Amino acid sequence: MNKVWFITGCSTGFGRNIALEVLKNGNKVAVTSRNTDDVKDIVDQYPDTSIAIKLDVTKNDQVKAAVEQATNKFGRIDVLVNNAGIGYFGAIEESEEEEVRRMFEINFFGLAQVTNAILPVMRSQRSGHIINISSVGGMMALPGIGFYNATKFAVTGYSEALAKEVADMGIKVTIIAPSGFRTDWAGRSANNSKIVIEDYKSTAHSTQEMIRKNSGVQPGDPVRAAIAIMKVVDAEKPPVRLLLGVGALKGARAKITELQNDIDSWEETTVWADNPPS
Repeated sequence: MNKVWFITGCSTGFGRNIALEVLKNGNKVAVTSRNTDDVKDIVDQYPDTSIAIKLDVTKNDQVKAAVEQATNKFGRIDVLVNNAGIGYFGAIEESEEEEVRRMFEINFFGLAQVTNAILPVMRSQRSGHIINISSVGGMMALPGIGFYNATKFAVTGYSEALAKEVADMGIKVTIIAPSGFRTDWAGRSANNSKIVIEDYKSTAHSTQEMIRKNSGVQPGDPVRAAIAIMKVVDAEKPPVRLLLGVGALKGARAKITELQNDIDSWEETTVWADNPPS
């Protein structure tokens, strides 16, 4: 059955590719962007099944208006893709508070705000699927992007709780955790901290340099990511978490091993901490 999708951040990257693949397969899409001129070509290509909607996820009035505009146009929303997000490079100590707060407003609070606006629609339908674009960086952290990791860890924890809260209403939640994909994330979408502390050269700065160097030549294909997300939405029993990319798979397995080692090595202390009253 064809579905109505609401996708944030459609000007570039995952959002644009998901919108195009979804429309190509006969679905309807609310194509949102902070500047609707950036998505005009998509709507021009699919005038009967798409609508361009202006949306800055950090502005609550725009969020409410965008959801209302989408439901007025299509009558329902079956799939929400929370894709809008930015990156930021800096060691924890180097990171500027204003930039960090801005990133949290977009990556986490914006995502939560859009979700809260669409949940009443999905609850009334007793159906829906929420796709939250997180990152393998929401499962394991890297030096040099610690506050970005923090936003994505927040998205992961939020999504896991939400999945349990809405399951009996027919609403599904899936966390997408990509590794390196050929999007703008490591390019113009991520600012560098203006503060540079040389002591972090071999850790945070080295990682930042590696990520920037790989921008545009990452192994991940955004079109294949879009197809994978469509497969999840069509699945009878979709996963709560989907890793995308070999890097994500390796990173997640390394994190599991590290976690298991810590648990096993300190099991005695963990159990000792309990002292039930006699």
